[in-house]
Amino acid sequence: MSTQTLKFIIITPEKKVYENEILQVTIPTTSGEITVLPGHIPLISVLQAGEMKIKDKDGEHPYAVSGGFLEVRSNSELVILADRAERADSIDIERAQEARQRAEEEMTKAKAGEDVDYARLQALIDKEMNRIRVGNKYRK
Repeated sequence: MSTQTLKFIIITPEKKVYENEILQVTIPTTSGEITVLPGHIPLISVLQAGEMKIKDKDGEHPYAVSGGFLEVRSNSELVILADRAERADSIDIERAQEARQRAEEEMTKAKAGEDVDYARLQALIDKEMNRIRVGNKYRK
């Protein structure tokens, strides 16, 4: 690994989503958006739903991420453990819109007095809205 690159890996509960040497990555965290470059100081943070931009020798690669943690290690390594991470050009926008609509319908039922987990539904709506936003931004 060159001192000018960062060893980077994204893992979700289902699979390893991405692994490569990169130049930089911009990540949404609960403390705000951060950009990690080679040589970054060690850091642990919590991911927030949003757009992550990975820049490597081949260009920029946008991803929609939601939930999880990141760890920047002192040897120019970055590990992201994400609840979900999808490359923008592979997002099924129609499926995301349907999932958001179902969650909104459940939220409406909940307001009518049914026993529903509001926080879970709101997180689901936020996650699907992020997928839709990132997917639409990079749709060709």
